[in-house]
Amino acid sequence: MEPISVALLAALAGGAGGEVGQQAWAALSSLVRHPFRRRGSNAPAVAASSGEAELARLAASPDEVARAHALSTALAIRAALDADFQADLRRWSELTDSLDTGSFHNEISGGTFAAPVVQGRDFSHISFQTPPSPQAEPETDTPTASG
Repeated sequence: MEPISVALLAALAGGAGGEVGQQAWAALSSLVRHPFRRRGSNAPAVAASSGEAELARLAASPDEVARAHALSTALAIRAALDADFQADLRRWSELTDSLDTGSFHNEISGGTFAAPVVQGRDFSHISFQTPPSPQAEPETDTPTASG
């Protein structure tokens, strides 16, 4: 199984993806809190995190990429040791594949703006009530054509 994307984890922890992103984060939190079941009773004891501590640390500081990386690593190790967790994490990952939590970039430069400018992403149902832009006064010393 591929490790869970560090960018996805950071984005979800930071609230990206709107309601669907919040639901995905809640589902991951619930999944991580399930009891840790190691493969086979004869498997050697390996010190491994359930991922709960890493999840809480990332939730507290979603901008810290190192915390997202630590959670991704903990999830990968736990998935390697717990077959049920691996299956559940794979299903969770497949559900999050459709989430668009990518970054965006807004830039405004140059020019004069006579209307509101909104920067962000994924807006809907926005309208503005603005007065018309001021018309340029005609220059008085401009010759007119006559025919």
